[in-house]
Amino acid sequence: MKISLSNKRALIGGSSKGLGNAVAKQLAISGAYVTLMARNEDLLRATVDELNKLTSKKHDFLVVDYNDWEKYKIKIQEYISKNPIDILVNNTQGPKAGDVESVSIDDYQKSFDLLFKSVAHTTMLSLDHMKKMRWGRVINMASISVKEPLSYLALSNTIRSAVTTWSKTLATQVATHGITVNNILTGYFDTERIKELNEEKAKKLSLDINNIYKEMTDLIPAKRIGNPEEFGYLITFLASNHASYINGVNIPIDGGLLKSL
Repeated sequence: MKISLSNKRALIGGSSKGLGNAVAKQLAISGAYVTLMARNEDLLRATVDELNKLTSKKHDFLVVDYNDWEKYKIKIQEYISKNPIDILVNNTQGPKAGDVESVSIDDYQKSFDLLFKSVAHTTMLSLDHMKKMRWGRVINMASISVKEPLSYLALSNTIRSAVTTWSKTLATQVATHGITVNNILTGYFDTERIKELNEEKAKKLSLDINNIYKEMTDLIPAKRIGNPEEFGYLITFLASNHASYINGVNIPIDGGLLKSL
């Protein structure tokens, strides 16, 4: 099976590093024109240079700060009005860690802006072009905590659940236009985000960081955390014509970690 995304333009959030970066590389290799989004211009520029050399195409980037909702909504609207999007990969940095008793009501509002409003706004801006082309892909990077909440990620558990149910609703409305909307429930991958969360957990529990990693991998039937490249493969398949009948679903990629069906 060959995946070709030639003449498709992809917009990928949080793509200067980690899973978003891995997704950008796989989409570019498969022929898409890629626009990266993140806060760090130096990392974005370096990644675009790498993609340009890797694919002999000219990719670009957009510097955004998801934490500044007012500026973000204006900047993304201006960009999409001039650069129609075929493949949208919604991905932002996660909110701060903490259990229910350690976060405030204001923290929930900030997380709503970060995780929900940015996704909904960017998606709605992208739909007009997708409907016109009668083809489009919206892929939201969520978390396995949507199905099995993690006690130390109260904010993420709550808001990402809202994103996935909103996405299911949207999927039923746009399917007749050849547009699919799916959520990826991300497990543990070898990224800086996992490192930060493990450090936070180790500090809170007064444990050695190596013990935290061992506990994590012991829980996973595959007995390892994921390689970001593997995540990129899944997103690229969902972005292709081969996945046109997959719509409105939550797809775990977690090495078998989830206990629920």
